[in-house]
Amino acid sequence: MLAFLKMGSTIFLKQFNNGSELTHFLEELHKRGVEKILEGELDAHLNHEKYQKSISGNVRNGYSKKKLRTTLEETEIQVPRDRKGSFTPMLVKKRESTSDGVENIIISLYAKGMSVSDIEEQIEELYGFTISTSTISRITDKITSDIIAWKNRPLESTYLVVWMDGIVFKVRDNSKMVNKTIYIAVGLRTDGKKEVLGLWLGKSESSAFWMTVLTDIRARGTQDILITATDNLNGFTDTIKTVFPNSTTQTFVVHQIRNSCRYVVWKDKKAFSLDMKQIYTAPTKEAAKAALKDFKVK
Repeated sequence: MLAFLKMGSTIFLKQFNNGSELTHFLEELHKRGVEKILEGELDAHLNHEKYQKSISGNVRNGYSKKKLRTTLEETEIQVPRDRKGSFTPMLVKKRESTSDGVENIIISLYAKGMSVSDIEEQIEELYGFTISTSTISRITDKITSDIIAWKNRPLESTYLVVWMDGIVFKVRDNSKMVNKTIYIAVGLRTDGKKEVLGLWLGKSESSAFWMTVLTDIRARGTQDILITATDNLNGFTDTIKTVFPNSTTQTFVVHQIRNSCRYVVWKDKKAFSLDMKQIYTAPTKEAAKAALKDFKVK
């Protein structure tokens, strides 16, 4: 799924400092999921939930820190411990600092559209045949409650800008690997901070599915979006106007560049693109108008 960070949806990523901000968003989600899964592992090891009375006499004993390397970036996670020191994590093994492929599954878990049985299947895929059914169930219960809380958390009433795009990745469905689309929406809040509003799982990108996404954003408390930035998918603007009628829709800059370059001969495209950059990177509206005038003359 995360191959798009290296080679896929560069259009979307250009809105996020060449992908660094979006990478950080996804890494935080991955960290959250890993820690919840490890909590589920410890529940299964101790055979009791947190705050329940221990039968064996072994109880939780805080956390230790661990650096974890992924295809995204290095991150620090909290690994739960037991008092007797007998707990050995299986997802993130002791003395190992990598979790190849784990982030793909965890990020897909947090996308709306997965049922509890879907989540359990993904957890089974993550561990293979190395753990018991009861352990799988404990882990599924632990992460499912967090997934539900994250998916349904309240949103800001107003966002200045919301970027929306669909990203294709592979996921297991009925024991087969199939292509699905994660719909992602990132909002710029009034305090200047960016927030991933949610991830939604669909078969392919379409305006009809975006209606589901926008309706969900509205239901979670968002009343107004000043600007929506999209890839100009057919019918997308009308869909946005249906849910947020006062929102101004803007096409991703990269799409506008590509559309403009269609009318320029190959030998002139590099110079054309450099001159056009002076317009959309201008520091002020007046500077942009002046750059556009010079561009038009040339």
